[in-house]
Amino acid sequence: MVFLPNDRRERSAVAALAGARILPNGYDLAAFAFIVAVAFLALHGVAEMRAPLSGLAAAPLTLDPANLPEYALRTTLRMLAAIVASLVFTFVVATLAAKSRRAETIIIPALDILQSVPVLGFLTFTVTFFMGLFPGSQLGAECASIFAIFTSQAWNMAFSFYQSLRTVPRDLDEVSRGFGLSTWQRFWRLEAPFAAPGLIWNTMMSMSGGWFFVVASEAIAVGNTTVQLPGLGSWLALAIDKQDFAAVGWAVLAMGIVILLYDQLLFRPIVAWADKFRFEQTAGQEKPRSWVYSLVRRTRLLKHLTAPFAAIWGRVMLIRLRSRPTMVGRRQDGRRPITRVIDYGWLALIAVVGVWSVWSAVSYLDQTLSWNDVGIAFAGGFVTLVRVVVLIAVASLIWVPLGVWIGLRPAVAERVQPVAQFLAAFPANVLFPVVVIAIVATGANPDIWLSPLMVLGTQWYILFNVIAGASAFPTDLREASSVYRLRSWTWWRRAILPGIFPYYVTGALTASGGSWNASIVAELASWGNTKLEAFGLGSYIAKATEAGDFPRVILGIVVMSVFVTLFNRTLWRPLYVFAERRLRLD
Repeated sequence: MVFLPNDRRERSAVAALAGARILPNGYDLAAFAFIVAVAFLALHGVAEMRAPLSGLAAAPLTLDPANLPEYALRTTLRMLAAIVASLVFTFVVATLAAKSRRAETIIIPALDILQSVPVLGFLTFTVTFFMGLFPGSQLGAECASIFAIFTSQAWNMAFSFYQSLRTVPRDLDEVSRGFGLSTWQRFWRLEAPFAAPGLIWNTMMSMSGGWFFVVASEAIAVGNTTVQLPGLGSWLALAIDKQDFAAVGWAVLAMGIVILLYDQLLFRPIVAWADKFRFEQTAGQEKPRSWVYSLVRRTRLLKHLTAPFAAIWGRVMLIRLRSRPTMVGRRQDGRRPITRVIDYGWLALIAVVGVWSVWSAVSYLDQTLSWNDVGIAFAGGFVTLVRVVVLIAVASLIWVPLGVWIGLRPAVAERVQPVAQFLAAFPANVLFPVVVIAIVATGANPDIWLSPLMVLGTQWYILFNVIAGASAFPTDLREASSVYRLRSWTWWRRAILPGIFPYYVTGALTASGGSWNASIVAELASWGNTKLEAFGLGSYIAKATEAGDFPRVILGIVVMSVFVTLFNRTLWRPLYVFAERRLRLD
């Protein structure tokens, strides 16, 4: 039987089918229940953040396990707020550095310096500012805590996104230009999707790395200012101060549950979704899976409600903003004289500002400190530098082979992901009791045996980046290696190491910067009234911060920035350039 287009029965059937497609199913009910629960918890946590500051004194922190769910919620909200701020920072700053040569000359050295500034260094100057911004409210202390967590997350993500944007395959870039895509369209259609796998893995690492400094960000003690915000970090600080092993165990258990929850409900769905952005010319053998992602894809009403937003975003990505036309294959080496003059003027301005900054710092320190203090700080910096180099080398030898093995096997990566996140989030402070007691009991040298605590939380930057690089390694190249029967060292040297090298450089760079930062808590360990100190720049800054000695805090931060910047400029930056020019997947 044939129905005409205006037949009522056909229209009724089409209407019934359309209605059936938007009726909620069981998956919709589960998704909406989850959304409502998350919204309720978020609103409750935000309301608590805006409570009067006097409430902290009226209801001081306790080690009652019944309070752990509330504390875990508060800490998780702070870390999620910091990760959102880090993503915004990454997309703006890292993109500007990758696209503008003049901006790059400022942004990349600034990131080198900022990642070396310890969390305590930021807290020293930001606590007073934020608490003055919101007087009488916990929101000021909350903002200071979120900003401190942000400083432990943003730099790693920015370096990862910058590296990915600079290593987009040339053939894909030329094809996009050949189709006449504007700069805005190329960014959203090519560059951001290409950078997505690496950025996602580094976002997971940054989320986990934030736990390493959550103690310092929630239990704030700078000079005469002491604030203990409700959270797992302040719980852990109080448990260590009271030498309560049971409370430390409860904190670790709560931390593990929180990590498992946001891995299953947030990161694993994102990893499964982002698998479509892998740079492939052949079909992959295995794909990451997520039960949450599968649940969302099977919903009816939820997809219908979100379809308008997806359509709007799709149109925004296709907006043709004005961009300077560039011929396919055209070299950008030749610059007009006026451009060279602007470049030289820009470099001269940067040099003047740099000299002025150094002169101001030297003048300030000369009025408050002696050259003996400067010598002690530089000697401590050299000792910490040796520790960082040795520990990063050892961590690379361990985690590069394991990261490659995991990244090439999506099924294994799926199982390892939550374990690696928990280990990366495991704060060194939890091991302080064991380490301090062992060193005191055996009479071991703190200068040697406190050192591994520096790399405990930062070695995972190497692992996560190597896993991201191996996961993004094109299947066609793997198949070509198999066809040509590349084995053993030849396969490592000719295939996989060049493929993961840009990712490794990003991981090692951020791991070294994080190790400098971690030296603040690793070189001065305590358990109750027992304190152990390893000579180094980290312990120098930690003692100055605890005493509220701002001139020495500034001196320590300046010296650390000098060491990190010189180290990055002499080693990591040349490796970045080498990876960008020689090891691109073209």
